[in-house]
Amino acid sequence: MLTIPDLNQILAFCAEDPVERVLLEDVARRGLGRFAAVRENGRVTALCHVGANLVPAGEGCGVFAEHALNGNARMMVGPERAVSDLWDALSQRMPPPRDNRPGQPVYAISDPPDPGETGLRNATSSDFARLLPACAAAHEEEIGTDPLKRDPEGFRWRTQSQIDEGRSWVWLEDETIFFKAEASAWTPSAVQIQQVWVDPSVRGRGYAQRGMRDLCRLLLGDVPHVCLFVRPENAPAIRVYEAIGMQQALAYRSVIF
Repeated sequence: MLTIPDLNQILAFCAEDPVERVLLEDVARRGLGRFAAVRENGRVTALCHVGANLVPAGEGCGVFAEHALNGNARMMVGPERAVSDLWDALSQRMPPPRDNRPGQPVYAISDPPDPGETGLRNATSSDFARLLPACAAAHEEEIGTDPLKRDPEGFRWRTQSQIDEGRSWVWLEDETIFFKAEASAWTPSAVQIQQVWVDPSVRGRGYAQRGMRDLCRLLLGDVPHVCLFVRPENAPAIRVYEAIGMQQALAYRSVIF
């Protein structure tokens, strides 16, 4: 039987694996979307969030099928086993996904890497005009659609919100973006990074690795873990993450609608 968990129950569940469940804890702390849970002996053993994304975690997540159908998420994402359990229960009741990505390694780091000696800084509103097309390009490279065509106003709002909330970082040289990234989730225990991007005109020069070094050093001053997930076929990105000392912690699966 599903229950509606309170914030303390959600946080206790997420604390069992703060890297795996960073997305769930982030949206819970911000009061976004809807949660359902399975509890045994008063303890949450499985959790599912329905919002912009559909995020399950825990054991036996197929039980969240009805909860998951009552929403309009654009992507299901989370620990591979949990997503697979839920997708197996949903797949015959939904249109075929636009993409299905099992086995996405989740990389994490807890010890600050060596300095990258970059000009990395928090993005400001004055960077918006440069960052918007870069964020759209990074989104299209990762997800496969141009967000400025699919939802231009929503994407502009999200890009500005990331800047306003201190969740966007950039390294600019001569008006060129040598490195930029955003936080997709931020809790007291972990920050999950997304949309790591270098302008195509300066790729292959080590800027991504240097930028990631300085970003991880910056964030590890505030939280114990920095993490991200990546497509398994993205060998250049994986080389960057492993070169700075990130290690695979688990695997995610994404089902994109």
